[in-house]
Amino acid sequence: MALPTYAHTFADTPTLGSGATPAGTYSNLDHVWKAAEPFLRTRMNDVHLPMTVMYAEFILDQEPDADPEVTRVAALLHDVGWSRVDGDKILTEGFRSDNFLTSDIRVQHEKYGCDIAREILPGCGYDDAFITRVTDIIDGHDTRKEHHSLEDAIMRDSDRLWRFHPTGLGFSAEWFAKSPQWVLGDLTGRVMGEMITPTGRAMAEAELNASMRILRLDIL
Repeated sequence: MALPTYAHTFADTPTLGSGATPAGTYSNLDHVWKAAEPFLRTRMNDVHLPMTVMYAEFILDQEPDADPEVTRVAALLHDVGWSRVDGDKILTEGFRSDNFLTSDIRVQHEKYGCDIAREILPGCGYDDAFITRVTDIIDGHDTRKEHHSLEDAIMRDSDRLWRFHPTGLGFSAEWFAKSPQWVLGDLTGRVMGEMITPTGRAMAEAELNASMRILRLDIL
């Protein structure tokens, strides 16, 4: 199989897969991680969400107009709602149905995610205005086509970016019950086209160039 080639690589694009770390200085979110921990053991969110937050920080390095606290807290909590949906339907409806991106189970996980954010964030010291900005991002992050703010755009890109990393690509193959090459086709077609920020797009290209080589997607 002939593989696509993208312009950006680890040589010119700092990202998680290259072993780089974000350049900015960001607030400590340990109190939010501890409050969210009971909701992170579903659908590999204890892997997905830390990666999403780090991807968000790389993009924030290049987006000084974005609110880093809103962006990072929304990234941390955006998928916690999966912990409250019917677990038997996560894969059958949320990944393997014809309308998986707009399925009822995806709408439910967004709504439950907002509920959990409203439950835990006051105890973490955040006021109602901040919490509303976070829940406005969580609500519809999968099922709503358009982003409403720069912070929303960064969170969406960060959520998608892990799919380009070997870890997320592998989990995607399992969840969709497809081959890694099928996932590659989805990434190069649908998902790459959904990237919003220039930094997010560059990181996606760099991560995917490496993933194709590491996972031998020319053959497997």
